[in-house]
Amino acid sequence: MKAMILAAGLGTRLRPLTNDRAKALVEVGGRTLLEITLSRLREFGVHDVIVNVHHFADMVVDYLKAHDNFGMRVEVSREEVLLDTGGGLKKAAWFFLEDSGSLDEPFFVHNVDVISTIDLGRIVQVHNASHALATLAIQDRETSRYLLFDEQLRFCGRYSGQVELPPHAQALAFSGIHVISPRLLRMMTEEGPFSIIDSYLRLAAQGENILAFRADQYYWRDLGRPENVAQAAQDFKDKVLS
Repeated sequence: MKAMILAAGLGTRLRPLTNDRAKALVEVGGRTLLEITLSRLREFGVHDVIVNVHHFADMVVDYLKAHDNFGMRVEVSREEVLLDTGGGLKKAAWFFLEDSGSLDEPFFVHNVDVISTIDLGRIVQVHNASHALATLAIQDRETSRYLLFDEQLRFCGRYSGQVELPPHAQALAFSGIHVISPRLLRMMTEEGPFSIIDSYLRLAAQGENILAFRADQYYWRDLGRPENVAQAAQDFKDKVLS
């Protein structure tokens, strides 16, 4: 399988840790977020990865080269202007379309600043069984940006929490981990910087099958703030993570 690691953000919330490095190179327990994410993907059979970069881009490139790409094929997608999650994936689409023999094989998209024990292999199984366009790892927890799913766990909208929930809908939190069919890449008509959620909203409204994978039982942490990085380091020390 292939994967994209989204790592181009400025890491503003992580300052001062990102004052002199890309957020992908912030360390947790002596390992960078990029190494941790690559290792997790490799555990589930991913050997070909593309990483988007912007902030301290050359530092990320040099880091990968110094570590021989951690034994994987790692391509870099440079963004002169930040393209957000959807624009970044669209720019990197060539990576997933280069081999005509694998155009039916889904791929992962994984934020570099999340850490989890979510069973990536199980998400792929659910995705393939449902023939979904995309499958999003979702949890029932507090967030500032809820996504809405119907009773069949089909994606159907965003939710701010400020109004009453629509009937038969549930507001859940996205983990930053998804499995995507390459079919999506040719359906992304949005241009410039845009969120992949915008594409999902448009395509779901057109009847495309975009599903949730409930990952409530797994450990997950957003590493977007220094205190969260410190907690994750403690979790490694306490063997909550390995």
